[in-house]
Amino acid sequence: MSYLPSIVMITGATGGFGTAFARRFAAAGCKLILAGRDAAKVDALASSLRVPVHKIVIDIRDRKSIEAAFAALPKEFQEIDLLINNAGGALGLGLAQEASLDDWQDMIATNNLGLVVCTRLALAGMVERKRGHIINIGSASGSYPYPGGHVYCAVKAFVKQFSLSLRADLIDTGVRVTNIEPGMVETEFSLKRFRGDAARAAKVYEGANALTADDIAESVFWAATLPPRVNINRIELMPTTQATAGFAVHRT
Repeated sequence: MSYLPSIVMITGATGGFGTAFARRFAAAGCKLILAGRDAAKVDALASSLRVPVHKIVIDIRDRKSIEAAFAALPKEFQEIDLLINNAGGALGLGLAQEASLDDWQDMIATNNLGLVVCTRLALAGMVERKRGHIINIGSASGSYPYPGGHVYCAVKAFVKQFSLSLRADLIDTGVRVTNIEPGMVETEFSLKRFRGDAARAAKVYEGANALTADDIAESVFWAATLPPRVNINRIELMPTTQATAGFAVHRT
């Protein structure tokens, strides 16, 4: 480990990924800003960590809520070294022509709106200090579409392109940007996608030896602790049992 961020902000902090990130960076002694929707879960996570923690309870889809949270950061938590834009998720797996517009709007707001607002609010200070790191949690779905993926694949493609575009804008600032693009990871992701249908969610991972949240946390930690001269643009990782498929062809 060549570098360690002092203050790390994590959105979606109480989910599988967020909890793994919090524990990994807490183990290294980083101060944490934990943002999540469920106050009880944020409290429980914070109380389990032996580092200074600032708790934020927000709906990541609400721009004004995010702006208020950043404006209210205590002085000792204002100089964010690392922002991990982790809040996100998928809803449904039906065909586009049958999908819920409410689900589409929710996915866009959760995966994209909150991410860009948090990024913009954190960037000003990072650029002024000439240091900092934005790590976005994208998905292999942003590169490889699949039936039923429609808007989820699209929002993750946005995250990838936004990350790469940020790199171009920030090239002379000392601020780093990384997009993490996991394939299959066994978390509560599918349970949320299928609205609590545990049997259907379990089928997604059955026999696949999927990645774990800790695997993703290790990738994030590695990218964040390299020397400041090193920028990891993208990390795409999948379980050994997963690979990209060929083109789909409908035959009559």
